[in-house]
Amino acid sequence: MKKKSVLCFALLVAGLVEAQAQQAQVKGATQNESGEFLSGVSIKAVHGESGRSFNTSSSDRGLFSFSNLPEGGPYQFIFSYIGFQPDTLSGYRIQTGKPLALSVKLQPVTTALEEVVIGYGTISRRDVTSSITTIKAEDMNVGVFSSPAQMLQGKVPGLTISTNNSNPNATPSISLRGASTLRSGEAMEPYYVIDGVPGASLSLVAPDDIESIDILRDASATAIYGSKAANGVIIVTTKRGKAGQTDISYNGYVAIDQVANRYEMMTGDQYRSFVNDNGFSMEPTDDLGANTDWQREVERTGVSNNHNISLLGGTEKTQYSASLNTIKNNGVIKGTDMGRQIGRGFVRTKALNDRLTASFNINTSITKQNDVLALGDGVSVYDAMYYYLPVSPVRTETGAWFEKTDRSQYVNPVSLIEENTNFSKTKVIQAHVKAGYEILPSLIYNIDLSLQNRQFNHSQYYTALSMAARNQNGKSIRAAVEDERKVMEMNLSYDKTFDGVHKISALAGYSWEENNNNDGFQLTTSDFYDDGLTYYNPGMANVVDLLGFGNYYLSTLRMISVYGRVNYAYNSKYLFQATVRRDGSSAFGANNRWATFPSISAAWRLSEEPFIQQSGIFDDLKLRAGYGVSGNSMGFDVFTARQVYGATSSFYTDAFGNDLRTLAALRNANPDLRWERTGMLNLGVDFAFLGNRLSGSIEYYDKNTTDLIYDYAVSTTKYLYGSLTANVGEINNKGVELSLQAIPVRSGSFTWSTGVVASHNKNMVTRISNQEFSTDYIDLSDLGGAGQSNAFQQRLMEGAPIGQFYAWEWAGYDEDGISTFYVRDPETGERTGETTITPANKDRAVIGSAQPKVTLGWNNSLTYQNFTLTGMFQGVFGNKVMNATRARHTNVVGNAGQKNLLASVLETENVNDINAHYLSDRYLEKGDYLRLANLTLSYNIRNLSSQFKNIRVYATVNNAFVLTGYKGVDPEVDLGGLTPGIDNRQTYPRTRTFMFGLNFNL
Repeated sequence: MKKKSVLCFALLVAGLVEAQAQQAQVKGATQNESGEFLSGVSIKAVHGESGRSFNTSSSDRGLFSFSNLPEGGPYQFIFSYIGFQPDTLSGYRIQTGKPLALSVKLQPVTTALEEVVIGYGTISRRDVTSSITTIKAEDMNVGVFSSPAQMLQGKVPGLTISTNNSNPNATPSISLRGASTLRSGEAMEPYYVIDGVPGASLSLVAPDDIESIDILRDASATAIYGSKAANGVIIVTTKRGKAGQTDISYNGYVAIDQVANRYEMMTGDQYRSFVNDNGFSMEPTDDLGANTDWQREVERTGVSNNHNISLLGGTEKTQYSASLNTIKNNGVIKGTDMGRQIGRGFVRTKALNDRLTASFNINTSITKQNDVLALGDGVSVYDAMYYYLPVSPVRTETGAWFEKTDRSQYVNPVSLIEENTNFSKTKVIQAHVKAGYEILPSLIYNIDLSLQNRQFNHSQYYTALSMAARNQNGKSIRAAVEDERKVMEMNLSYDKTFDGVHKISALAGYSWEENNNNDGFQLTTSDFYDDGLTYYNPGMANVVDLLGFGNYYLSTLRMISVYGRVNYAYNSKYLFQATVRRDGSSAFGANNRWATFPSISAAWRLSEEPFIQQSGIFDDLKLRAGYGVSGNSMGFDVFTARQVYGATSSFYTDAFGNDLRTLAALRNANPDLRWERTGMLNLGVDFAFLGNRLSGSIEYYDKNTTDLIYDYAVSTTKYLYGSLTANVGEINNKGVELSLQAIPVRSGSFTWSTGVVASHNKNMVTRISNQEFSTDYIDLSDLGGAGQSNAFQQRLMEGAPIGQFYAWEWAGYDEDGISTFYVRDPETGERTGETTITPANKDRAVIGSAQPKVTLGWNNSLTYQNFTLTGMFQGVFGNKVMNATRARHTNVVGNAGQKNLLASVLETENVNDINAHYLSDRYLEKGDYLRLANLTLSYNIRNLSSQFKNIRVYATVNNAFVLTGYKGVDPEVDLGGLTPGIDNRQTYPRTRTFMFGLNFNL
């Protein structure tokens, strides 16, 4: 018994010693902002001198401890948890017998700030491996915008948004990292996803309803959308109610638009003197002693207004939002305006012990647009407002329009507005249902169903006095078209963190989509008894145009897809992502209906490494690399790869005297037509210094697109139709992008933050031919002009970018004062040393490119107490613009006595220069500009009373000024499509806008 007692005592002593040895040196608890304990929080202890790190995680009760830490210090304790902002406790030392007790409350992050929408889900910004830019609502541009995309101009590196006018009915040209297709329209633009609905219409979103916009720029990010993502993806997230929130918000403004710049045309007095002094003559009936400024006759001050009311709120289980937006944008050209009403409603709730989350939203918009005629052959308000003679009045003494019906391409611009109606109405409705069920704690099944219906009605009427429908006694054109889009998405998502350091998320999904587009018809009638009913009763017409039924053919396209994604993060240090999507579409040939689009990317957060932390330089440092393949199925109908027969414009009379319309092949079948494929390599580095007061990223990408689709001429001995849609070409884009954000000043009540985005892209067409379809070049941009039939201004060819100008070279004047041009050898293409006043097609040469070398955005925000001043500079550098408008109005000999001329002609042109208007490098100008695009001064009052949470009043000026050497109205021209960099007569004036707005929350 004595031996047993001694043994028990020894064991007890040993146990006490071991317990003391294992006593926790550090213990603590992790909580959220409400004091609730958080389990699975990752805690890292970093020894300051050695750089050694030790990891643990909080228990189910939110408790944690460290027991084997080397004594000394100082120690940093870093807390990180998905969905919460990381926190750090510093300066602690470990001493024997003095355990530390730590407690931390982690704050949740908002989606727009710390999480990124990556398609079918979100990811912590720390764990992003791809090139993704997020713009929050408060950082977006302010203005009278026709598209939410304009809110991003100058904000995103590589995103080029351009427009050559301020027409309220125009949409901007948008491209991301260069053109990667030979097709136009939506085939060249990014793909839009709104609140998880792919391909949703932007007209359903009011700018005031947007919470954030995520721009997926590289293929490793976009490949999850497969065949729709070759031009990048723009994901719009709207404002939603949150638990515990009850907000009623109003946002409104009134805006005044004025023409910012005009062409200085000759006045009536100048024109009379010019004609008389230089031996020209006018018809006596032209000069009625007037001195008409035709630009001012068609212009006005545009007054616009916008009002948005929204309700946001919710409880822990149910959240809701609703908004109503109305905008009326009156353009500065009489007869141009756009009105739109948008209604949105959303509700989300939880059931089945919070394992089921279901939401429903319905969105509607009605858009009404009035526009003026902008047809060819001078039947355009935007052309006639410059060329019409200033010596003629708007109306004659009898009150009739002053017209010269016998003069070619010559129409009174005011009568074009008053005697022609061009109206359209578009209705869009979208319903979206989403449900997510938590099968297991980390496994969720999601299903999305959406339906979008678009109805478009277009109505035109030309009165009996209209010069656009001469001698037709009135003409009516009415069209009605309907598009319908159905989408079903199902996926399983899995998110789990193991041991506090291994974070895994996986996604596997299925998608089904059907588009029924272009279901419509058109009716064209003429010869009315009077103009009283305009287009409302075409049955009153006496003539029905048998060729005027429009090209509307119902196209039903279906797409089936399966997709998957895996993300892995080790301790938020080593990051990996892989995606794959397999798409099948009925748009392509029977032999190539399916394609696979994979991607892979990885990142290394160097700032988590001890040797970087010890340097004390970086607050964040991440290296990223990724490669992915995406496709381009946008802009196709179901007939693209099929043999199509249809009605022609020819009629014949059969044996019974009946007039029958002939049928013929309109398209050849191509069963081998396949997807355009874009592969992109992306390398990037993200960094932050000086307590995150200076941060940014640098990106390099190499984007190569193969199997470009284009229509090639083929022999009708082999095919039924003269062209075939085929895969032939190849385009490469390489570029560098820089993004910098800084807070140079932050002291007391004053803060200055600034950001710069800059990008350089080199576009190159590397192939347009193969063994079956061969062509040396494709001529584009036939801008017309007297004596210049088929004188194309651009050429698509291998080794040159899209928008390569290929035209004549001006050589000065001959002894008679006539413009001459360099002659080139037809064999070698080199200059012969001769000049000519009658240049031929062979004399054209490469003279410049429309592709900019650098695009720039510079954003600034200065805050003093309740005042905030924000400004955004935007610029484009290194591109060329063909100023065909200036050339058109410099036609001295051709226009003198017939049409007006630029006032500058008095100083720059020889009066006998019959070639003054010939398009050449003489009219190819530098398109460089720097614009103060947006300047806003606001005053914010927060917590004004128990009723008003905040009030904000602001004043904004858009297009405050522009620095440029361009001689046209404005250097910003369309940079999208196959013919960028063209300024040719159909230019709506650029405006300067003054806005006054009010926002408040109740």
